[in-house]
Amino acid sequence: MGSTGAVLNRQPQRTKGSDFAPLLREIKTSGLLERRTRQYLVSIAVNLLCLAAVVAGLILLGNSWLVLLLAVPAAIFTTRAAFFGHDAGHQQIGRSRRLHDAVGQLHANLLLGMSYGWWNDKHNRHHANPNHTDKDPDVAAGVLVWTLDQAEGRTGLHGWLSRNQARIFFPLLTLEGISLKISSITYLLGRRPRREAALELGLIAVHLTVYFGGLLLIMSPQKAIVFAVLHHALFGLHLGSVFAPNHKGMEMPDGDTRWGHLEKQVRTSRNVNGNPVTDWMMGGLNYQIEHHLFPNMPRANLRHAQGAVRAHCQHVGVPYLSTGIIDSYAQGLRHMHEVGRQLRHPTAVSAATTQAS
Repeated sequence: MGSTGAVLNRQPQRTKGSDFAPLLREIKTSGLLERRTRQYLVSIAVNLLCLAAVVAGLILLGNSWLVLLLAVPAAIFTTRAAFFGHDAGHQQIGRSRRLHDAVGQLHANLLLGMSYGWWNDKHNRHHANPNHTDKDPDVAAGVLVWTLDQAEGRTGLHGWLSRNQARIFFPLLTLEGISLKISSITYLLGRRPRREAALELGLIAVHLTVYFGGLLLIMSPQKAIVFAVLHHALFGLHLGSVFAPNHKGMEMPDGDTRWGHLEKQVRTSRNVNGNPVTDWMMGGLNYQIEHHLFPNMPRANLRHAQGAVRAHCQHVGVPYLSTGIIDSYAQGLRHMHEVGRQLRHPTAVSAATTQAS
């Protein structure tokens, strides 16, 4: 069975590499690729003050169960910190690589306890080949599977997870905060050169010491554990809910697909319709098509590029999808449920595949 069995709405392939050039010229002329360094620095400062306010609240409430309520704003503002680390990796903030590394390591390693280098390596491979079944680490087989090929033959715990992955997807996101730390440390321990890895590991060690040490100074060990678990669960759920609608359930190219840059990025991405609340909670990354076409565009400019990008896609005949937030999750979950059907009803799937052939 080929991996194309999991590709949704496959369209005829296009090879017009020049389709992107006129759009790029238009976006450059509009000034949307220009850096907004001052605005970024103000936004970063505001977010740091909000995190400081959360810490002050923890100290004031002390050893009270009410302190658990602060896990909600803590998760929201640490997710904002993740957005800034993401933007630093894309070189959106200024023109200095040193500035971006400093901002990225401040937010990722020091504030979140995850590796900036690991995230960049993984995320850049995703941007280069989004949803590609062999090249995008975000759709590699793991706890979840994204194609029928990946689902085929899974047994035991992995089989149960795959059969039920649509049902347990959002609960699994609550583990993402812990997973980011574990994956980061594992990556850094095997990374060369050692000097760069040592710096990142040192910053993560500072984060872990201050975070858990601070909680234990403020509250009892039981409350500290509950707060840390709740904070990381909400952080993982928030961050995962931002990235989940962007690509899940969209087309999945494979080794036989020949698309130019425009088609590769647009066909595999989905926008979530914007409004002030959605834009703020998703950090503007709900304009995922624009972000993938112009990854170094300041995040605040993405919504301003949407009109030109949509019009250009219509002009060249590339489907552009923007939908409501609930529908975006539904599309992704339907795809995951369909892939899991391979294990729930293997005989029916095999018969349908044979008949289609």
